[in-house]
Amino acid sequence: MTFEYKTIENPIENTLLKEKGSKFIGYAYPVNNESELKNALEKIREEHPKATHHCYAFRMGLNGENYRANDDGEPSGSAGLPIYNQLLANEITNVLVIVVRYYGGTKLGVSGLVKTYKESAKITLEEANIITRELETEIEIQFNFNQQNTIFTLLSKFDAKVLNFDANENCILTASLKLIQKENISEKLSEMQYVSFEFKD
Repeated sequence: MTFEYKTIENPIENTLLKEKGSKFIGYAYPVNNESELKNALEKIREEHPKATHHCYAFRMGLNGENYRANDDGEPSGSAGLPIYNQLLANEITNVLVIVVRYYGGTKLGVSGLVKTYKESAKITLEEANIITRELETEIEIQFNFNQQNTIFTLLSKFDAKVLNFDANENCILTASLKLIQKENISEKLSEMQYVSFEFKD
C-alpha cells in the first residue's frame, strides 16, 4: 500500500520561454480535485484571452491514475504529452501544468513544438519545490470519561491531531493521523475495554 506521494508545494506562475517569436508561458498548480483543476484552467484562460493555445496536462490520484494531456488545437501529441511526460519524469501527482502559447508568426513544426512544450514544462517544474505528502485518515473513538488520559496518551504516541472532542460521561473524539499508523492504533484500541472506534474513510 502507498502511504505518501510527491507533489509541488506552491503554484509556479509565468515562466517564460521564447522560440522563433512565439512566447510560451508556463504555470504549475498543486490540485487535489476536479474543481481546483477547473478553477486553475479558467483563471489562466481569463488572464490570457488572446493566447493562441492553452495546452496542459495533469496527474491526480496516488499513483497518478487520473490524468489527461490536452493539445488545445496544436498537432496531436505535440503539446499535452510532452508536458505530461515532465510530470512523470518528476514522479509527481496532484499537479496541473499549463503552457500558454502566443504564436509569433513562424511555424515550429511538430518536433519543434514537442521540444518547446517539454522545455517550458521542465523549466516551470524546476522552479517548484517538490515535497512528499503523507496520507492521513480520520478516526472516531468513543470511550468513558475516566479513560481520557489513556486515550490522549495513545493519540500523542501516534502523532494524531485531535480535531474534535466531546467530553461527556461517554466521550466522542475525532482525530486525524497518518494512514501508515492505522493498523498500529487499531491494535492498541482493540485491546481496551469500553472503547469503540471507526475510521472515516
